[in-house]
Amino acid sequence: MRVLPAEWQRQRTVLLSFPHEQTDWHDPEDPQKLQASLSPFVRIAQAIAYNEAVYILCHDRTAIASLFCSTHNMTFIEIETNDTWIRDYGYISLKEEGLLQLLDFTFNGWGGKFEASLDNRANATLHRKGYMGTTPLTTLPFVLEGGSIESDGAGTILTTSACLCNPNRNGGLSKTILEQRLQEYLGAKRVLWLDHGYLAGDDTDSHIDTLARFVSRDTIVYLQCSDPQDEHYTALQAMEQELHTFRTLAGTPYTLIPLPMTAPIYNEEGRRLPATYANFLITNHALLYPTYGDRADKRVGELFKHLFPDREIIPINSRKLIEQGGSLHCSTMQIAQ
Repeated sequence: MRVLPAEWQRQRTVLLSFPHEQTDWHDPEDPQKLQASLSPFVRIAQAIAYNEAVYILCHDRTAIASLFCSTHNMTFIEIETNDTWIRDYGYISLKEEGLLQLLDFTFNGWGGKFEASLDNRANATLHRKGYMGTTPLTTLPFVLEGGSIESDGAGTILTTSACLCNPNRNGGLSKTILEQRLQEYLGAKRVLWLDHGYLAGDDTDSHIDTLARFVSRDTIVYLQCSDPQDEHYTALQAMEQELHTFRTLAGTPYTLIPLPMTAPIYNEEGRRLPATYANFLITNHALLYPTYGDRADKRVGELFKHLFPDREIIPINSRKLIEQGGSLHCSTMQIAQ
């Protein structure tokens, strides 16, 4: 029996991939921008490593290690990458008959939008270097990004049709065929499809981890837009109605908990950035959530304290992350225990 663990279940380690001079984080005209961009990655790594192992993919292990006062629980691994969004090209780990399995899906730069050949090889390289021990690795010629799927740990997959059914991933497969693939690869018993919802500035074609997340088998937190003047209002209202139609495996409605939107945040060119509180990370002992210098930051932290009373709630300033199109969850990938 195969099952994709929920994020709140026991983890072995978390993967991160740090910015370097060959990524879009580097500006030749302003080298300080790359240095500044390292700050949220350092903060994320420190917050996880307090109680859990962290594997940091980087170009120069000595230089990156020097950024930390303590490297306890950190392993620095030199691997060539195109970018930092390891949520979408890192291993997807599942349990089969109780044993850990690693899946290496194809990553094509969110439908060919960006060069991703190095990212697509990162899992095989990491495995070949021996960091995953004897854990089996299966490479699959199927495009699937970690940020595009949510699991309740009991066979339910939550996802969006805008991403998985997009012709730029696997040629535009039908929901029926995709459900068959998710059953085959991940042991999915059923798939809950969101057909509405998006986030301005997001390059992923509506990854689920920007919109709605399981926090227990019967509870979903989701991005809510209550401002009729906001460009997201119609789509997110429609998404909210879809969520109300979903049922748990026991046949009961989900407990739905809304997350507020930030005030609009724009870059220097006037493009709206994809700020979302849904892009949080659950680890063994903590929940890390993104903050944006918005008045809702503190309120969201209190909400997570209520939802996860047994975990430390750690805010991570993620303004730098959204400038490059992602946020906190996009920057990490957990490996199940």
